Amino acid sequence: MTRFFSILLLALAALTVNAAEPDITFEELTFDFGTIAEDGGPVKHEFKFTNNGDAPLMIVNATASCGCTRPDFPKKPVGAGKKGILKVTYLPKGRPGEFNKTVTVKTNSKKHKKVTLRIKGFVTPES
Repeated sequence: MTRFFSILLLALAALTVNAAEPDITFEELTFDFGTIAEDGGPVKHEFKFTNNGDAPLMIVNATASCGCTRPDFPKKPVGAGKKGILKVTYLPKGRPGEFNKTVTVKTNSKKHKKVTLRIKGFVTPES
């Protein structure tokens, strides 16, 4: 009986070591909008990523550092080896001057459970 449990434990350990894991890699972590006009309307950027793991990747949540920044992320799993896009919109109206905002992305990846993306630039005031 002891031998049976030893074999069972070894089998479970092997499964744990070889367990499939998702892993996210972004093409870039920072995007500079440069100079934008306050009255020019919202600006957008697409942060492209790849699931380099061997299991489906889920973006659990994406949270902006302020209400002027809005992330939009895939709600469905991204398959192993597949690419995805996380869109970030910045609203410059009423915010002249330099900006530097972050979006915190939470995933089901053990290696990259939390990733911080950054947008920055300068808003010229309305005339």
